[in-house]
Amino acid sequence: MLIAAIFVALMLMICINVPIAVALAMCGVMGLFFTEGADSLVTIALDMYDGSTKFSLIAIPMFVLAGAIMNAGGITDRLINFVTAFIGFIRGGLAMVNIGVSLFFAEISGSAVADVAAMGSILIPQMKKRGYSKEFSAAVTSSSASLAIIIPPSIPMILYAASANTSVEQLFVAGVVPGLLGAAGLMTVAYIFAKRYNFPTEAAFNLPRVRETFVDALPAFTLPVIILGGIFGGYVTATEAAGLAVLAALVVSAWYRNLDLKHLRRAMLDGGIQTAVVMLLVAASVLMGGFLTRAQIPQQLAEGILSITTQQWAILLILNFFFLIIGFFLHSAAAIILVIPIVIPLITAAGIDPVHFGLVVTLNLAIGQQTPPVASVLITACSVARANIWEVSKVNIWFVGVLLLVLMLCTYVPFIPMFLVEYFYR
Repeated sequence: MLIAAIFVALMLMICINVPIAVALAMCGVMGLFFTEGADSLVTIALDMYDGSTKFSLIAIPMFVLAGAIMNAGGITDRLINFVTAFIGFIRGGLAMVNIGVSLFFAEISGSAVADVAAMGSILIPQMKKRGYSKEFSAAVTSSSASLAIIIPPSIPMILYAASANTSVEQLFVAGVVPGLLGAAGLMTVAYIFAKRYNFPTEAAFNLPRVRETFVDALPAFTLPVIILGGIFGGYVTATEAAGLAVLAALVVSAWYRNLDLKHLRRAMLDGGIQTAVVMLLVAASVLMGGFLTRAQIPQQLAEGILSITTQQWAILLILNFFFLIIGFFLHSAAAIILVIPIVIPLITAAGIDPVHFGLVVTLNLAIGQQTPPVASVLITACSVARANIWEVSKVNIWFVGVLLLVLMLCTYVPFIPMFLVEYFYR
């Protein structure tokens, strides 16, 4: 009865726009008070502090900062120039450029919202100017930005690893192939749209131009080499790689002598706010997690589902459906922090690899970023494009279909995401 009352209270607070972190903390305090009395509340401040100071979580502000430096230091512009020269000659080439640059930017920032804000403000106006509809421009920018939480480094993966007590490095490795498959699928859909609606090509392919822009962008290409090479080679942890990413972004920006300090300051402030929101969620989840654990809710959930079926494919189907629904209403960070501690005992009991499941969760939440009413990434893209969210969603549904296909492949053909993990770590 108490569990139901607390769940209803949580939903009501969220519906009246109480910040999710505040609602979680209040419900956690209520649960602890009614089950264990006032004495259990003496250490809540220390518990929240300890929960939000895990070493792996330091990577979050570092990757956000690296993305801000990259965008303010002229690195993004050079990447756009190179990708435009390389694939811009294809029909709908600027849409391909959008996806290709998002693929690279994802390897630095780990944040889909940061990706769509940075890339969208540059590419959406250019796409509209060249004859692309504002709905298509917003849709391709939004869907490609969600690659940022599939391809390493990924902030949701860091949060999942901290919540599930698993390896963030292995999660990063597992995300590489699905991210590349997603990018290829999005480009295919964009090409079909381009052929159907006769979207323009950019300049004809020019090898000297490709060579020139490649040389100009070459220092920028060292960033993913440093981050991913260090992690995959076992030289650094994900947190150490985040620090190296900041240092490398500063060095490359200094090389280009194009660091916009005003832009950097604004981006750092936005990143700081974004990080503070995530860390407050993490701290608040400690209280709710403590209450749920003492009430043995995760264990009861595991027993209930396992009494229905013990088949891994069926359990994954149930959880996929559950996370897709959750994605409609919660941001990815909130969904991970709220739900993962509850379902991990079920995953363990069913014998499902927590790294594989972490990738499945991440893909579900990438889709959730594209599905209203919350749809944080889609809303950001629509705001930049000044387009109606429902009109954009009619176009975006085809790109979301690609993400769903990748989700199903990764769920039921685990070899696709896991063979690199097996090669590097097992």
